[in-house]
Amino acid sequence: EIKESFRPESLLPLKISDSHVRDSIRQWYGSRWFSPNRLKKAAMTDTVKGLYIPYWTFDAQVHADWTAMSGNYYYETETYRDAKGNLQTRQVQKVRWYPSSGSLDHFFDDELVSASRGVHPDLLRKVEPFPTQELIPYNASFLSGWVVERYQIDLPSAAQAARAAMDTKTTSLCASRVPGDTHRDLNVRAAFSAQTFKHILVPIWMVSYDFHGKSFQCVVNGYTGSIAGEYPKSWLKIAFASLGVLAIVILFLWGASRQ
Repeated sequence: EIKESFRPESLLPLKISDSHVRDSIRQWYGSRWFSPNRLKKAAMTDTVKGLYIPYWTFDAQVHADWTAMSGNYYYETETYRDAKGNLQTRQVQKVRWYPSSGSLDHFFDDELVSASRGVHPDLLRKVEPFPTQELIPYNASFLSGWVVERYQIDLPSAAQAARAAMDTKTTSLCASRVPGDTHRDLNVRAAFSAQTFKHILVPIWMVSYDFHGKSFQCVVNGYTGSIAGEYPKSWLKIAFASLGVLAIVILFLWGASRQ
């Protein structure tokens, strides 16, 4: 049953302080060698803001039966003629195929799906996971003074994304159980049960800025301190680096030709 609006069930407390975040962002920008010097000096820390963003979490039990063709490597000696016409031998890898099958039982616990559209999803993935075992019951007074984003990706869309991620992980888990050195024609038949979900809020720190007409973000996990960001590139620095690499290659080739 899909309701019009879901109230958050729980939230993750903020652990990373404002001052710690500003220092982390300065260090992060300072380590981006190809970023413009002006950006490194400013580090944009005056625009840091803290907010709670929405996530969906999904649980499910999966039972999967799989079949595949397993392969064991073996080697045969092959005779061939080299460029001068001389007979040579070499070891050639071959595969001996045989059918295999098995089953898998696995419980997916708190598969995370972001419900935010205000934060770039690729950056969120880089600062995950948010430790859901540390969640506390939702209390509106706990969020007083914080910006709280309402979920912008609804439950059906999030559930579809979670199922796709679970399907991919289930296939990967089955593939890891196939015996042999290699495999092909993996076929997985999965059945999901005991599916549940939660709506939660998690803390992040974020910097958003425009540089020469383009928008960039830097995101910090408010619980673990993991950081990920985008930054403009200085094409002058990239050009100098490319010239440096080219010079090294030329010197190496010149030295090799004189030996």
